[in-house]
Parts: sequence; C-alpha cells; structure tokens
Amino acid sequence: MLKDILDDLESFAADNFSDDPDLFLHVPFVPSDENIVEAMLELAEVGPKDLVYDLGSGDGRILIHAARHRDARGIGIDIDPVRVADAMELAGRMGVEYVVDFIEGDMFEVDISPATVVTLYLFPDINVRLRPRLLSELRPGTRIVSHAFDMGDWKPDDVLRLEGTLLYKWIVPAQVAGTWEWEGRDGTPFRVELKQKFQEVEGRAWRGGRPISLAEAKLQGDRLELLLGDGEAGSLESFTLKFAQGKLKSVR
Repeated sequence: MLKDILDDLESFAADNFSDDPDLFLHVPFVPSDENIVEAMLELAEVGPKDLVYDLGSGDGRILIHAARHRDARGIGIDIDPVRVADAMELAGRMGVEYVVDFIEGDMFEVDISPATVVTLYLFPDINVRLRPRLLSELRPGTRIVSHAFDMGDWKPDDVLRLEGTLLYKWIVPAQVAGTWEWEGRDGTPFRVELKQKFQEVEGRAWRGGRPISLAEAKLQGDRLELLLGDGEAGSLESFTLKFAQGKLKSVR
C-alpha cells in the first residue's frame, strides 16, 4: 500500500504547479478519503476545544469534517490560491465557514503556534523539514497526525494501520533537558540531570544529595513521570512533574 501511495504521489509530480504557472507547490494535492480523515481525527482525539491546523490543506476536507462532526475550529494553510478558494467554497456549502478559515501561505512561514492539533499529508522530506518548527513553535501537548509518512528518527507516540496505510501520531514534548530540583512530600530534596531526544528521556538522580537510580522516565507533552529508587533498599518512588513557564515543577 505504501508503494501505491508513493506511486500516486509521483504520478502527481507534473501537477506540482497550480493554475498559476509561476507557482511551484511543496507537494501535489492528493486527497485523503473520508475513512482516513475520520481515523486521523480520532487518533488525534479532536474535540470541541481544539484548533486544528492542516498544513497543505488542499480542498479543506479534513478541517470541514472536523468542524461538522467534532465541533472543532480549523485553520488550513495552502500555497495554492485555487485550492484555498475551493476550500472556502466547500466550507460555505457545508455551513462551517464561520469556524474554519483557509489561508494562502507557505507552511514554512505561517504562524502555527496557536494549534492544538496539526494534520499532515506531505512528502517524507517535507515532514522532516517541518519537524524543527513543529517542535519549537507548537506548545507541549499539541498532537500531530500524519497520513502515510513518518518524521524520520522522531518516533511516533502511536501508529494506526487502516486500509493498508499507516497513520502516525506524535505529542509535542516539552524541552526538559537540564538540571531540576524539587522536594518530596516529607521535604526531602530531589535532583535530576536529564538528557533528551524528542520524547525519550534519560539521566541521573539524587535524593538528599545521595545518588539513586532513575529507573524510568516517561515524557508526554508537558508531563514527565519519573520512577526513582534506591538499588540497595529496592524501594521506588514515583513523581509527576509538569513543565510550565520554562520550569519543571512537582505536582505530586
């Protein structure tokens, strides 16, 4: 199925220009079918509180579906003015023109920071080029879903296989690398020194100035769960830290 998708995309290579002959598109427009659209939104857990950004929004079907069936707001970004006009017309026909908007612009330049969900159906190399923006400009906890293509060595948090294709989900991780200190319930001081690669975290830990084991570190969005222990005593303590305003703070 992946080969079929790649073949389809290659067959559209000649269509990488819009009706404006001077406008070159980052990717050709290849629409996702309705089952895939619904599965992408389900995987991202889209709901009424979400603002969905679709990068390379084409005819707008993902955002229109999200508005009609999940009461979500949406912003579509497409460099092709013809696609933007088509999407606005379709949104009007579907009665959701007040909750979705479509912007003619470059996905590498338009502000994406307000998004709570980002949807993608782009070439693999475009995903990788977008990755630094997604990690640095989106808030921790923002969900990203991609149809068919991954993000290189940024491992997905979830993968769904549907109709022979793969859907990938990432949750933007907080930047937690560094040294952090907090106190336990009894006032005992704890300290960790963390290294990070995307959502994967490792490091060292101390309790009361004494080295202890960092048995487990799980980062999801702005929440970091740590399991700290003493190898000799065999006891483990769990902590949940929340990243906010540039700091990690213990929440229990």
